Order: sequence, then structure tokens, then C-alpha cells
Amino acid sequence: MTIPRPEAVLPTARMWQILRRCYLGENPVTVLSRALDLLANADGHLTPGGQIKTGTGGRRASGRRT
Repeated sequence: MTIPRPEAVLPTARMWQILRRCYLGENPVTVLSRALDLLANADGHLTPGGQIKTGTGGRRASGRRT
């Protein structure tokens, strides 16, 4: 399996503001990585062990619950 080369993600002005005010002195990449893990977990895309869930029966989770 070949993993595609990651694309650059450019933080918005709002993201930089949050990073500067709330995570002063922390590596922005590390903070954003933790945030993505938290989001994926909250949306139900990760197993309790932190692995990406597979075998969703052909359905892709929308990530939003109403």
C-alpha cells in the first residue's frame, strides 16, 4: 500500500489566533494533529484504541450527527 504524499494545510487567520493564544510555545503541527485525532474520535471514525475504523459496509460516515 502506497501512502500518498501529504498536502500542505494552510492554517486560517482564526487558526493562527487560537494557536498563538491557547497553545503558546507548542508546535502548531503537534497541536493540529491532536485536534484532528480528537475530531475523528468524536465523529466515531476511530476505534477505542485509536485506529481508523474499516468495514463500514460501503457507507461513508458523514461526520455530523443531528
